[in-house]
Order: sequence, then structure tokens, then C-alpha cells
Amino acid sequence: MDLQIAKKTQSLTTAEEMRNQTKLVMQPYANWEEYLTPAPLSIAILGELVFISSNTDFSINKNPPKDGYKFIKYPESFRACLMQVCNSGWWAFNEAHKNMDQIRLYTMAVPDYMKMAVKILFQGSDEVVEAHLPEQLENIRVVAEDCLELANSTEKRFTDVINIIHELLEACVNAEHIYGEELEEIKRKLEEANLRKQSSEEANKRSEKAIKDMEKQLNEAHESYSKAMDSLPSGWDMIGMDFVEGLCESITTVINGITTMGPKSETQNDPEKKSPESEADSFDEITIYSKSAEILKCTENIQEFVIENTINWKDLYDQKHKTTKTKFQADQFIRIGENLKEFPNCTAKEEVQNICTKGIEICEELAKYAPEQKCEEAKTNELIQLIRNLNESARSFDSKSKSVTNSPALTPKPPMMYKEESKPGKVKASQRASDNARFRIEQSRTQLDKTREMYEKSVENMEKNQKELTDILITMRSCKIKEIDFNTTIEMLVKGMDAMGRVKEQWEKMVRFFQMVSNIVKIHLTRTLKDFVSTSEKTQKLSYNAKLFSKDLLYNQAFQATNIANLVNMISTTYTEVSTKHIMDRVSTLGKLMAMDKEKPEFQFEVDQLRNACDVAQKAILVLVRKNKKEFEEKSLARLVKVDKELLAILPAAAPEELKRIQAAVKSGFTEEDEAAYA
Repeated sequence: MDLQIAKKTQSLTTAEEMRNQTKLVMQPYANWEEYLTPAPLSIAILGELVFISSNTDFSINKNPPKDGYKFIKYPESFRACLMQVCNSGWWAFNEAHKNMDQIRLYTMAVPDYMKMAVKILFQGSDEVVEAHLPEQLENIRVVAEDCLELANSTEKRFTDVINIIHELLEACVNAEHIYGEELEEIKRKLEEANLRKQSSEEANKRSEKAIKDMEKQLNEAHESYSKAMDSLPSGWDMIGMDFVEGLCESITTVINGITTMGPKSETQNDPEKKSPESEADSFDEITIYSKSAEILKCTENIQEFVIENTINWKDLYDQKHKTTKTKFQADQFIRIGENLKEFPNCTAKEEVQNICTKGIEICEELAKYAPEQKCEEAKTNELIQLIRNLNESARSFDSKSKSVTNSPALTPKPPMMYKEESKPGKVKASQRASDNARFRIEQSRTQLDKTREMYEKSVENMEKNQKELTDILITMRSCKIKEIDFNTTIEMLVKGMDAMGRVKEQWEKMVRFFQMVSNIVKIHLTRTLKDFVSTSEKTQKLSYNAKLFSKDLLYNQAFQATNIANLVNMISTTYTEVSTKHIMDRVSTLGKLMAMDKEKPEFQFEVDQLRNACDVAQKAILVLVRKNKKEFEEKSLARLVKVDKELLAILPAAAPEELKRIQAAVKSGFTEEDEAAYA
């Protein structure tokens, strides 16, 4: 049964399945609609500014800054300033289209590099891996670096537009062209823009810190592996394999967590937003949550010795080495607790320390009675309850970890480990395999349900924002040119700054994606490859040795890098298609408008054409958004049905109380109440 469960789980977590799963779980964080929906409205706003700029002109240079203007070129002419905003916007959208198309072409090549890397890892000798794998990894790194440069240059273009609008509004305030309530509103908007800029800069600093600390986490993983394997008594192979699986998953969780760091809409959980009493930053919390897989493996190994209402003392005590098998788990709890001491205080750290402390106490209690292989019934019942409670706490924490880091609930075993564990005689207890499978199924169901809710809120929020911008446009268009006063123009500029800010946020996210891919290759893969090359050929206690461990780490990290590139390829392909159909023609019209004589009747005709075209584009993108949302819901449901049909169907019936325990543990990890502590 357990071999059947393992095979089914592995078939549900193939590379293709995991790529699709990543798209589903990441949908609210990387949905391409956020790149597209502000675009037609931004262009429409720029078009209205061109239209407005044909009105009367005046100077905004009454009280200039001491050091002069950094971004505005023509402060003597408000009309010229508006044209400068439009011109920089035109360049930004042109560059966005061109660069996104190049990103699409670059990321198309990554799966081929990954296929070759896998072929080398699976079929190559150590010499072949050393000689040829670096080339494939370098190919992935070069793609990431080139795409990073493209994303950075596009983000800079949109930043330029925002800076010009920002300085223009400040100049209008200083020139005392704005009065009363409008003045307070503009000042508030400028302050908001400053806070957004500050938040973006802080996010970049956190991202840099994350990149530095990632290497530290990888070093710790390699050291933990070496120490644990050296201390593992012979014959404890399966305990060692569980430990390694938890270690591999913790590194993957860190990568997933950092990938989704960055600006998100207010409807989404955000590890950057922390509770007031938390001293930890976003990456600290992600690192703490990444320990959940190791902790869960430890608690599962302890629970394995509980059979119904008894403790299997015979298997728990190793007569040959005169030691309790849970001593290894106690050592891991101590190691994890020690590693987290240097982290700032936060809810996640407190929870881990509590689990580790209880785990150590339980292991010490078991060690007292194990040599005699018996204890009083009351004490046995107490220990069993403590072990079950510990496992439920670990499951709840693991569910929180999946929620915070957006790591998929069902994960594949690394390839070399799966091969090793599939060998005859390496069989786990069927009851444990069934319980674990049920837990992962329940986690998947809850995670996808939560993702659906978040995506629903994300789309609702996007439509609400779009409606606000559209209302401004309708107000503007209902005015005749001579009725458009200065305050209406200023209101338009503020909305233009908001819309451009949304576009820029999406490019910041794109920058972070490529930073992540580049750094996985530079830090994780390079370090692991170096370890692979330098690993000595000394006799290993396990047939799954350090070389195989390095191969599994190399595969997992390369796969994560490819996964992100695959996600970006989906975004860039959609953006390029929609931009070609609905955006670039409008951008071209904008350029034409800026060059036209505003006194000629053709000017009004072109203005009307641009307005209509932007309205059509906006509606077309909304249709696409709703279609995509429907497809997302169908795919989520299909994934759950597939898991139920292929995995749940082969599991034996479970006791109702066990199902309730699993559901309660998972639910507590994904609830909004608990989320408030770290979001």
C-alpha cells in the first residue's frame, strides 16, 4: 500500500504537474492582469492631458526649489510640462512592449536548459556532471541576468513618468495655483506617493538582505546534513531519509517565500506586513517558517511509534546501540531551536520554540522508559496524547508555512531519494503513509480554496480601481475644453500618477522574479555544485550518500529557477499578445496626437479615436480577466478532483476522529485570525 501511495504521490507531482501547481498557487501574486489593466487607462489619461494642454498656458515657476527642478524641463510652461509627461509615458509603454517581448523569447529557452541539466544529473557520471552541468546552469543565469536588465530598464521608464508628475504637482503647490480642499488633497497624494517610493526602496533593501541570507541558509543545510549523517547509527536509514527530505523541502520553501516577497495588493497576505509586536522582517519570518518541513518530519517519526493506544517500545529502543531512536529527533529539535536563537522575536519563532521544547521533553520522557520497554498505563496514555498534540501543532505550523510562503502542499520527493526509497525492503509503515497522504490532500484542498478566495478579492479590487479611474475619465470627457479648469487638470495628473504607479509596481515584481532566478543560480546552485565536486569518496553509512544529496539539491534548485522562469514566460506571452492587440496602437496614436496642430479639426477626430480605442481595449482586457478567472477556478477544481481520484481513492478508510484532527490542524494554519499575526 505504502509503495502505491508513494508512486501515486510522485505521479501527481511530476515536473509538469508542479509547474501547473505553481501557477495556481502563485496566481494572486503574479497574475498578468495587473500588468495589463492599468495600461489602457494610463494611455487614455495621457491622451486627455494632450487634449488639455491645448488650453491656456501659464508658468508654474513662481517658487522654484533652491537646487532647481530635477525632472521638469520647462517650468515656465504648464502646457510644455504636460507634454513632457505624455512623451515620457509614450516611451515607457513602447519600452514595456519591446522588453516584455524579449523576456518572452528569453524565457522560452529555459525549459530546454533544464531538460539537459536533468539528463546530465540522471545519466552522467560524476565527471560528466562536473564538466557539463555548469554550462547548463550558466545558460539559465545568463537568461535571468539579461531579463533582469530588461525589467530594470522598463521599471526606470515608469519611474521617470511618476517623478515628472510628482515634481509637476509639487511645483503647482509651490506656485500657489492650488487652493483650499484641493491643496490638502494634493499634499496628501504627494505624501502617499513618497511613502510608496519609500516602501519600494525598503523592499529592495530587504530583497538584498534576503539574497545574502539565502547563502547562509544553504550553508547551514549542508552542515546539518553532514553532522546528522555522521551521528546517525547504522540501520537507521529511513530516519535519515526523512531528515534529508525535510532539509530539501526547507530550502525550496525559502525560495518560494522570497519569490512572492514584494508589493502586493491589500487583499493578499504579505509577509512584509508584520504584527506590531514582531521585531522580525519578512525574510526572517520566511526563514523561520521554512523549518516547518523538518519539524513535521521529526514529529511524524515520533508518532510512528504510537500504534492505536500503545507505544511500540520494542522498535523504539535500539538494543544494538543501546539508545532510543527518538534521540535523533531530539537532536534535530535542539539544532533547530539553537539556529533560531539569533532571529528577532516574532509569533513564528515563538511557535517553533514551543514545538521544539515540547518535542525535546517528549523524547526525554520516552528515553526514560524505553530501556525497560514498558511503563504504567496512565503514563503511556499521557505520552500518547502529548505525541499526538505535538504532531498536530507541527501540522498546523506547516500549514501556516505553506500559506505564508505559497509553497505547494503536495511536493515531489527529490529524484535520487525517490529512486533509493523505491528499492525493495525500504518500506515505511502503511498507517503513517496513509495519514501523511490524507494530511497533504487536506492541505492541498484548503490551500487552493484560500487561493481562489484571494484571487477573487484580487480581481474585485482590480475592477474597483479600474472603475475609479474610468469615472475620472468620464468626468473629463463630459467637459468642453474651455470648461476644463486647472483643478480638473490637477485631478487628472494625480490619477495619472496613481495609474503609472500601478504599472511600475508590476515591473518591480518582474525585477524581483529575475533577481530570484539569477541568485538561485549564483548562490544555491554554485555552492551545491562546489560541494558535489569536493565531496570525498569516504565510506558512507547510507547508500543515499552526500553525492546523491547534492544531486537532489541541484535538481530541486534548478527546478525552482525554471519554475519561476516558466511563470514569467506565461505572463510575458500574455502581455505581449494583449499589448500588440490593444495597447501599442493606442500608444502610437498618442505619439501622433502630441505632434499634431491642436487647432486643426483632425486633432479632435484623433482625440475621439484614442478615447474609443482605449475604451475598447479596457473592455477587451476585462473580458480576458473574467475568462482567465473562470479557467483558474476550473483548473483548481480539476486539480482537487485529480488528487481525490488518484490518491484519496487508494487510501484505506480513516477513523472519523483522525480526519477531524487533520482538518483542524490544516484549518488553523490557513485561517485569517492566525494570519493576522504575521500578515
